[in-house]
Amino acid sequence: MATIYKPAQAIQLLRSTAPRPLSIPNKRTARAAFSTSRNAQATHNSSNTTSNNSAPNDILSPHPAIPTRRRVTITNDTGAVRWSDLSPGEKASRTVQQSFNLTVVLVGILFTGTVGYYLFSDIISPNSKTAYFNRATTLIRAHPECQKLLGPGPQISAHGENSWSRWVHNRHINSTEETDQWGTEHLRFRFYVEGPLNQGTAICHLTKRPSQDEWEWCELVVNVKGAKTVWVERAEGKAGSRVAPKIFGARWW
Repeated sequence: MATIYKPAQAIQLLRSTAPRPLSIPNKRTARAAFSTSRNAQATHNSSNTTSNNSAPNDILSPHPAIPTRRRVTITNDTGAVRWSDLSPGEKASRTVQQSFNLTVVLVGILFTGTVGYYLFSDIISPNSKTAYFNRATTLIRAHPECQKLLGPGPQISAHGENSWSRWVHNRHINSTEETDQWGTEHLRFRFYVEGPLNQGTAICHLTKRPSQDEWEWCELVVNVKGAKTVWVERAEGKAGSRVAPKIFGARWW
């Protein structure tokens, strides 16, 4: 027997059994939802990647890496590394290097001082052998008898020992220095003179007493072959030409 429904019941039954229409979401709402989910996913992935990459570094190197420096040795030490940062071996290398440098500097200073002393005493000093060689040459050029034998004064030249090379201009001058029993110093040297007429040999003898600061001429002689000896300077007859002896360890005149 068929069931009889009332019209109101039939309409309610049809509504409950009819399929519901699909709801279409709004475009803006869908786009926002999609982008939000995508950003969240990307942030989640990046955080996972960062944590995965940093995890091994945190495990392998818990402390920050210290930059390494080159080992200091005797040959490569520049002094850039502080003394407190050096190891015992590096300190020994720096000590050896600085000691060597100090030795080189001291040797250079000593050598320079020695050369300077000899240059001053032999050339620059007014009491040097070179200074009296120039004075002797001037006296010979001005002497009348030397001009007769050798030639005009400006044309007379003087030089040291003869050399096998004609290109050598600064020739060595033989000289001797000695002190006698009274404390008087004696300087003797020899050189050669030449002129347009002839050539000869000059012999010089100078003395300096303990009370004197400069040398004085004892004799200056020029010997020319085939001619008589020319005495340019001679101490005979001059006051004080002889050295007074000591009395009770001192000279009284």
